[in-house]
Amino acid sequence: MKKLLMATAATALVGSAAYADSIKIGTILGYTGPIESLTPHMAGGAELAMEEVSASGLLLGGMTVESIRADSTCVDSAAATAAAEKLITGDGVKGLMGPDCSGVTGAVLANVALPNGIVMISPSATSPGLSTAEDNGLFFRTAPSDARQSDIMAQILRENGTESVAVTYTNNDYGKGMADAFKAAFEAAGGTVTIVAAHEDGKADYTAEVGALASAGGDVLVVAGYVDQGGAGIVRGALDTGAFDTFHFPDGMIGSNLEANFGSEIDGSSGQVPGTDSEGAATFAEMVGDKFDVTSPYTGESYDAAALLMLAMQAAGSAEPSDYASKVEMVANAPGEQIFPGELAKGLQILADGGDIDYVGATAVEFVNGGEAAGSYRQIKIEDGKMMTVQYR
Repeated sequence: MKKLLMATAATALVGSAAYADSIKIGTILGYTGPIESLTPHMAGGAELAMEEVSASGLLLGGMTVESIRADSTCVDSAAATAAAEKLITGDGVKGLMGPDCSGVTGAVLANVALPNGIVMISPSATSPGLSTAEDNGLFFRTAPSDARQSDIMAQILRENGTESVAVTYTNNDYGKGMADAFKAAFEAAGGTVTIVAAHEDGKADYTAEVGALASAGGDVLVVAGYVDQGGAGIVRGALDTGAFDTFHFPDGMIGSNLEANFGSEIDGSSGQVPGTDSEGAATFAEMVGDKFDVTSPYTGESYDAAALLMLAMQAAGSAEPSDYASKVEMVANAPGEQIFPGELAKGLQILADGGDIDYVGATAVEFVNGGEAAGSYRQIKIEDGKMMTVQYR
């Protein structure tokens, strides 16, 4: 505590000079691991916001923002914790955009963010367990909890006439949380869950797992896994053996590799991923152009996470997490002038002038329950080997 007070006092004395000309933000995502095909696009979203703010020259009297990337691996909590610790103690970042997957996010929150007093905004950690994690007001997420996703998933399947499902999940916090919440939601909606079985990532063969799922049966196989890992292995095994030919995919399975790996083999399957058809989403897509794949999951959520960190700093008049943590929800929610993608300079100027903003962003951000994203979802179906949008919920 004494060290924290001394550091705060020193910051007050030197003001913005403490940041030199640049504020560093850690962009910690699984650049290796089971969602590595998604994270370059997520980083692209976050860094687009940072570039926009830097170009404005309006952040804290003219500070630029530098993204420092670090690998969360998505699944290795020890590696993610070490990477986050280095970002803070070695690189001197003032906030974390990320991590991504729920297990490593919980580990970084408990072992790094809390002890160091660092604000972190995850664009994609969705485990319901994170809703009750101790965070001292330092943790936020721009993607909604899987408690909500599970309700949406149950609605979609029941509306499609699905009576029974088998469920397989990746054996970690994300997969287990999703499977438990979905089972409760689907059964409450009148459906039958024939089996809920874990699978491990990184295996070369999933014959045994597919066999158990096939024995239990079901109209549809729900695969709460990762598109670049065991989830894909389960789908391939199910197709090759004829165990299942229709699937439902939560967010971890939605990505370009789903189409690339299976194409029309999974026609008739369905899924959902956080997304919105709001004005901000369209504007964000126009801004991105061909810089990265804006349709890849969590790109908009990443832009919004980074934007909120910087807007909160401006609202506080400081890049110190102890100063700006309390401003994150304030800039995200009403009242105030609505701010969309491409309007970060406008938001910074309003805050500098003492006004209020309501950051809408690319994903219609609205925080509830102390840092939870209310969120909406893009419902998809697989048709002619392509993911087609059905509607938004």
